[in-house]
Amino acid sequence: MAKILVFNNDTDRMETYYRNEADPMPYNTNGTLRVREFRGSSKSNILWTTKRTMQSWNSQRYIFGGPIPVGFAFKRPYEGGHGNQSQHYAGVAFDVGQTLSAERRRVLWNSANNSGVWTYVEPISLTPTWVHFDKRFGSPACSTGGFPQLKRGSLSNYVLIAQDDLNTLGYRTNGLDGIFGSATQNAVREYQRTRGLAVDGIVGCNTWRALQEEVVGTGATSTTIN
Repeated sequence: MAKILVFNNDTDRMETYYRNEADPMPYNTNGTLRVREFRGSSKSNILWTTKRTMQSWNSQRYIFGGPIPVGFAFKRPYEGGHGNQSQHYAGVAFDVGQTLSAERRRVLWNSANNSGVWTYVEPISLTPTWVHFDKRFGSPACSTGGFPQLKRGSLSNYVLIAQDDLNTLGYRTNGLDGIFGSATQNAVREYQRTRGLAVDGIVGCNTWRALQEEVVGTGATSTTIN
């Protein structure tokens, strides 16, 4: 059974669900996205996403009018498999259609690109054998893109990424809850101090880069929360 943390963008709250692998994801309609499909190859007992991501999936599935095979969706940073600031670590991205014919994959890409429900649809020239779309949100902390800046009071699935990184590196945040409270702020400050970064307790561009470069693909540690 998986513990699934969902950032509800409409109420600005974190919600917690428990689902079996064959159960639909929270906010999924008609059972078109099962937990096992969203999990993919991730071995984590804890998954996370957002309400709006699930709603966008529902709309995409309706617009496409048929099953959408999911190759990759969720990953935790320590599991790797994607770029350092990939939206897959935020639980808002899908790589789909790998088993479809090229013709059907183009239909899927066109439907996603024209739907207006996704924040970003990867150009088909960059993903010739799959379709990538995601529901990222917030202004990137780095000019080149990526995750948004986080500070005391922030609340979202992006906070979960930072907390996951910090705990994996041994900087305790008192749990994975998506809430940037005093414990998370103190963990950020201590991490910044030991890495020669500006000690401001804010996860901005440089801190994001340092955290992700250290954690992505390195595997879980004794202090990883799972």
